[in-house]
Parts: sequence; C-alpha cells; structure tokens
Amino acid sequence: MADTTNATTSPVYVIGAGPGGLAVAAELRARGVRAVVLEKSDSVAASWRRHYDRLHLHTTRRLSALPGLRIPRRFGRWVSRDDVVRYLEKYADFHELEIVTGVEVERIERGPGDEGWVLYATGGRRLSTSRVVVATGYNHTPYVPEWAGAETYTGELVHASRYRNPAPYAGRDVLVVGAGNTGAEIAADLADGGAGRVRLAVRTPPHILRRSTAGWPAQATGILVRRLPVRLVDRAASVTERLSVPDLSAYGLPRPAGGLYSRVREGAIPVQDVGLIDAVRGGRVSPVAAVESFEGGKVVLADGARISPEVVICATGYGRGLSALVGHLGVLDSRGRPLAHGARTVPGSPGLHFTGFTNPISGMLRELSLDATRIAKTLAG
Repeated sequence: MADTTNATTSPVYVIGAGPGGLAVAAELRARGVRAVVLEKSDSVAASWRRHYDRLHLHTTRRLSALPGLRIPRRFGRWVSRDDVVRYLEKYADFHELEIVTGVEVERIERGPGDEGWVLYATGGRRLSTSRVVVATGYNHTPYVPEWAGAETYTGELVHASRYRNPAPYAGRDVLVVGAGNTGAEIAADLADGGAGRVRLAVRTPPHILRRSTAGWPAQATGILVRRLPVRLVDRAASVTERLSVPDLSAYGLPRPAGGLYSRVREGAIPVQDVGLIDAVRGGRVSPVAAVESFEGGKVVLADGARISPEVVICATGYGRGLSALVGHLGVLDSRGRPLAHGARTVPGSPGLHFTGFTNPISGMLRELSLDATRIAKTLAG
C-alpha cells in the first residue's frame, strides 16, 4: 500500500525501536512533533532480547537513562539485560510513543525533484516524508570473517549473537574468537559455567579496565577525558592500567602496544573486566593466537599451532547493515558507517539523520540520549 501524504506534512519516521529510536521519538513528541517509529520485529528492544543471559550494562544506571524517564533504582547500579528490556518497554508506554511493528524499511530514496524522502517498506508500503531518523542499531548484522577452510570445519561454528548461556557447552572444548567485551565476557561465562576447556583467540591484545575502581566507574572517567588531547589521555590511561590491572603477559595476554584513547579513536573500545582477569590468572581461560584458517576438525592459529576445539564461538563483531538501505545515497563512508550523525546531516541530504552508529568511551546509551535531544531540536526547529 502507498502513503500519499505530502512529505511536508507527514510525520518524522524513525527507523528502529531500540533505545536510540525510542529516545528520538520521545524528544520529538515532547516538542509537539509527531514521530512514527517503524520496527521490523514484533516488539521494542528486539536486539536487547537476543543478548546473552549474563549481560549487564557496563555503564551505570544513572548515566544510562534515556530522556524523560529514570531507570528504576531497584534495577541496581549495573542493569541486567532483562531489566534493560523492561525499562525500554516502560519508556515506550510512558511517553505514549507511536510504534508500528512488523514493518521493515528496506530502502530510502530521494523524493520527487530531490525533495524529501520516500521509504520503501514491507507490504508494498511507500512512505513520503521530509525527515527520517535511522536508528537501526550498532550491532545490526553479525559478522564472521571469511576464513580459508571454514566450510570444512567439522565442529560447531557459531556467531556470538547465538550464544545465550554456558549450559549447552558443559564439558566441551570451546574456542572464543575475539577479545572485545563480548568475547571476554562469554569466555568468562563459559569458564564459570562448566565448559571443559576455554581458549580465547586474540589478534590484538585489548586494553582492560576495571568496571569501577573504589566505587568510581570507568564510564565517568570516559566522560571527563573525552574532549582532552589524545596523547594526554593515553599517558594517564597507561598509568591507571598498570596500577589497577595485573600484567597478564605470563598467561599469554600481554599489555597492548598502542595508547588506550588512540585505539578508541580507531574504534577499539577497552574491555571492562567482569571476570576475565581472574579466569585467565586461574587458568580457566587460556589466551591463544588469532585464528588464521581451518583444516577439517582443526583450527590453524597465527603462530602455526593447530588446535581441535569442539566449538568455535565468533565474537567478531557486527556490521552496520546500512548499505542496502542508504548505500546508494552517498551518505556512508568506505566502511559502511554514516558520514554524519546526530543533529548533523551529510551535505545534500537534509532531513536524513543517523543515531547509534558510534561506540563512544562515554557510554552508548548516554550518547544516544544526547543525540536524541540534538536531533529533536533540529527537526522541531
């Protein structure tokens, strides 16, 4: 079906009912602007519902709330996955947001005469508008490297997005690939949950931080230093790491070579320790070299070693999944990320905004909240 509403009088369409999309819609509604959230699944917070059971926010409750509604104190300082979902459901109800589920926007095109935008969605829908906010999420499309020989692997090869808890892996030999926050936490979870052997494949040793030190959260430090010179932050972080995190070199996990904030600017977020350090020191998680290829039932590592895990869990990240949606509009960089985000738009693409496609050291939810306010001010203006 087609929506023939004139683009100048249509609502703002917000694509995605995750925290970014909900926050933008709430801020627009607070300014008297009608916003319609289009969500391809059957509920809000769909991606959060699929995360592993053990997950808690690495950011504090106080610094993770979206505009206009605090996260309940009873959820604790580090909010669990299930409580994040409860909060987002409550958020949508509290702000009386207009959400249409079961509708996937497949492509955005420029409107007639390059005025406004036309959204092509499932069910033959064509929605015309002058303002669109894309909030489909940072973790959109699971990514698994194209390793040579992977198709011959006789074990179980899965992406971390399919991991829920350690129960199916009790007594089994598991290799977790990727030493980011997801890989580190899944490895610790497996070790705590009875896996027979847990190895963690590491290509580039990560910076590891305590989630909080003497009650002071790492997120608060990230907020304070975000605008400081990179070299200054790198030096300060190096001192902090050496004082608060033990040297794990003897266990196969050396200290990283580059500066912490320099790595953040390149897209590598530090690992917040929620059990990895103790698991490595206790021999329950064994760091190994990066995966290079597969040979039947064996995994070939970068140092030439060949190991035979029963299961390989790929914590190798996600793609943004924006190419089919907007890749033809000239608004993405070579890595498929938006050239502008928040209140800013790409020159020649007025009214097309993106939120939630960065992973800042100051906390994703906090930055989504700030972006929502800025976007709403711009669109309401």
